[in-house]
Amino acid sequence: MIGRREIMFGGACLMAAATAEWLKPRHHTPLLQGGKVADAVPAAFGAWTSADIGDPYAVNGEETLSSKLYNELIVRDYRNSRSGVEVLMLLAYGRRQSDELQLHRPEVCYPAFGYSLVRNEPLSLAVGGGAVVPARRLAAEGGDKRENIIYWTRMGEHLPQDRGQQRVDRLAIAMSGIIPDGLLARFSVAGDNPDQDWKKIEAFVAELVASVAPNRRKILIGTRLANLTNGVTKSTDA
Repeated sequence: MIGRREIMFGGACLMAAATAEWLKPRHHTPLLQGGKVADAVPAAFGAWTSADIGDPYAVNGEETLSSKLYNELIVRDYRNSRSGVEVLMLLAYGRRQSDELQLHRPEVCYPAFGYSLVRNEPLSLAVGGGAVVPARRLAAEGGDKRENIIYWTRMGEHLPQDRGQQRVDRLAIAMSGIIPDGLLARFSVAGDNPDQDWKKIEAFVAELVASVAPNRRKILIGTRLANLTNGVTKSTDA
């Protein structure tokens, strides 16, 4: 004979299963509607020109986890013809973000490639028109190599600034029933002066965002911040 406790336990299990099914994301809502991220972000603008340098460390090989996470991996070395500054840009785009497939954060990836993070700080990154991206800045050392990095992540319309916020945003997205797309935007300069190099990257990013067509900026920074930059136009410098 089935007792009351067994009935209550069975009912709780059924309710948990029903809740999990209800919370399961069902609607795919990418901010990239047609085309490619590589086509939306100019290879040259103002005094900046770039060269595609391929996949660093072969992180997006055929059998790697990154190949499952990202549908596009754009790696460009931008150089300013006037100042000589060089900025390495990596944009990693994943069309579907889920519990199984989520953006990698550089503070995890850099140590995996032998770097030590000597600084890791939140950053409010101004990109024009009053839009401020919640980003992070890192200083990494590996042997005789030094890299200073600014990056942010976008999950749908969310811009989580750290791993804890990413977990919170992931839950909120799941409860809304949405399967979002995602983007990691990472910029780095090789050098021994983080504060100086970060300023170079900040200036570069503001120019880069301004160079993207207004209706495509949401791919990088989400709809709300993109709307704030609507009055910002690209540089016309040669």
